Amino acid sequence: MLVHGTCPHDCPDSCGWQVTVEGGHAVQVRGNPAHPYSAGELCPKVNRFLDRVYSPDRVLTPLRRVGTKGSAEFEPIDWEDALALIAERFRDAIARHGPESIVPYSDAGNQSLLATMFPERFWNALGASRLLRALCGPTVGAGVSMTYGTGLCLDPLELVHARLVVLWGTNTKLTNRHLWPTIEAARSAGARIVVIDPLRTVTAEAADWFLQPLPGTDVALCLAMMHVLIRDRLVDQAWVDAHTVGYAELAAHVAEWTPERAAAVCGLDAADIVELATQYGTVRPAAIRTLIGAEHHENGAMFYRTLACLPALVGAWRDRGGGLARSVGSWADPLIDGAALTRPDLRPNGIPRQLNMSHLGRLLNDPTLDPPVAALLVWNANPMVSTPNVEAIRRGLSRDDLFTVCHEQFLTDTARFADIVLPATTQIEALDVTPAWGHLWLGWNEPAIEPCGEAVSNSELFRRLARAMGMTDPCLFDDDATALAAALPTVDLAALRQTGWQRVPYPADGRPYADGAFPTVSGKVELRSEQLVALGQPALPTFVAPFEGPGSARAERFPFQLLTPKHHQRFLNSGYSHLPAHGGREGGPFVEICPADAARLGVADGQAVEVFNDRGCVPVPVRISARVRPGVVAIPWGWWGRHHGNGQVANSLTNDTLTEWGGGVAYSDTLVGVRPA
Repeated sequence: MLVHGTCPHDCPDSCGWQVTVEGGHAVQVRGNPAHPYSAGELCPKVNRFLDRVYSPDRVLTPLRRVGTKGSAEFEPIDWEDALALIAERFRDAIARHGPESIVPYSDAGNQSLLATMFPERFWNALGASRLLRALCGPTVGAGVSMTYGTGLCLDPLELVHARLVVLWGTNTKLTNRHLWPTIEAARSAGARIVVIDPLRTVTAEAADWFLQPLPGTDVALCLAMMHVLIRDRLVDQAWVDAHTVGYAELAAHVAEWTPERAAAVCGLDAADIVELATQYGTVRPAAIRTLIGAEHHENGAMFYRTLACLPALVGAWRDRGGGLARSVGSWADPLIDGAALTRPDLRPNGIPRQLNMSHLGRLLNDPTLDPPVAALLVWNANPMVSTPNVEAIRRGLSRDDLFTVCHEQFLTDTARFADIVLPATTQIEALDVTPAWGHLWLGWNEPAIEPCGEAVSNSELFRRLARAMGMTDPCLFDDDATALAAALPTVDLAALRQTGWQRVPYPADGRPYADGAFPTVSGKVELRSEQLVALGQPALPTFVAPFEGPGSARAERFPFQLLTPKHHQRFLNSGYSHLPAHGGREGGPFVEICPADAARLGVADGQAVEVFNDRGCVPVPVRISARVRPGVVAIPWGWWGRHHGNGQVANSLTNDTLTEWGGGVAYSDTLVGVRPA
């Protein structure tokens, strides 16, 4: 029997898959060849998805901690007793500190609707603190919105019509692999492919031209491009006059951003900056493709705000295949009734306090936080690997007075610190609908097998928690089909289930802003933003060097800028590195150092070193690499503590300073030292 579903991972591709089931047992997961985007191909990690489902290390029964926090010493406990204990500790926290002392912590470990949004009904009814989930993508949308009034941008499949494709800060071949055939089709039709990235990625290797600016200097590069476009009269003046505000001020502002000045900041050749701007101003259609990752700087939101100005200057939005392509997840918003799914009307006392997930380490250790974090429930996330400033999180999770629950499939680095671990289903065991942020199709996910062991889905967990807490609102106990019907009121769910996917609304001619109208206050592209002024930010695109970066006081002690990229074919997130066929075949973590820096440090390829700063110290072998520039080192993200000699991970080192707006975090503005182990 073949059962159709959709991959739930935090990935732009949201692939359609087919699960072969024999006698109630899944025997194969393969790509669905009929899927309109993924077309039958799955990535290497998901091709081995059943290794995850049937792993002997999977958590299949509730567990109660019996050892010290972090020791991963647990004993089995039945569901009834586990729920009773959770309810007791939650009630105690509420009695002592109020409901906002209970904090939900989740992200996009499963990005399906029920998995991410249905639990909010429980938290809203409880009155718990709200979590600002902005580690990555929301900052991109917040930046673009300051220029366009919306985060809605170009469908990336429209790049097939472009004749200049600039892949800016995105490793398409690795992290958005199903878009690469579109890039190749554009190239076959005459397009030039340019990659701009601080790392020489596999995508950079496949480009026609690669530019490698220093990390966090993208805004300076954009400003110099604007300088050249204006100086050399490559601006589409008619489009600018009709559809933008603030052009004269912008032109005056970027007059000082000569290619030579930007070259000194970015570590590029001034002639290359002139050539890039000239191509962008003369080749039509011209498209910029970006995604997530480049926002991980203190000026991350400003980068995307600035990047969004470039298509306006050359009138790229009037061409099919021209403009700016980023996440397209927001195009599905008209189909999804988020309020019906999350029920904010259940909040007992209005809007509760909001806590930023990037500051989990600070929140757990802040003696002045009122109320304190007394209880934490983690699902769809592994913050001990994925959140910055991990060693602060470790200290917080070790608190004797903190009650922690994890809903998980494995004993992750985070689950090791839990008081109760509850078994979670995988995607082939649960009903859901999965939106995409890399393409325009909603995907149906049909459960292929019954839940393994005593595992339950996210929605079922929160139904059980509501019952254990004595809650009575009927919506807290809606079954999955009822909740999906409320969430997708205009979608024919029977047809979606039968077909497996549905395209979300998008302009038929492929040009979202063909008429030049934008949902800003002015109705135009805002090269000057009064909204940013109201936030205390510069009205015009502005380069600001980070507090923790090259040239700062910290750089004297820690001379290298650390990047923590996605690197591996067999796992791109923190959910696979522990599996033998995934992390085991990748060989383990390492630090990439350029030949000149390795020689200066006196370290050889394969030699053990320590990468360190005031936050932590990570032991790794050296990989001498031309992928990084002098002064930059990189540790691939996603490895667990068990893969390092001292249990610390790449994010033990990373900076948790927030972006200037948008709520994101400056992972890549992290400075480190390197020394022989």
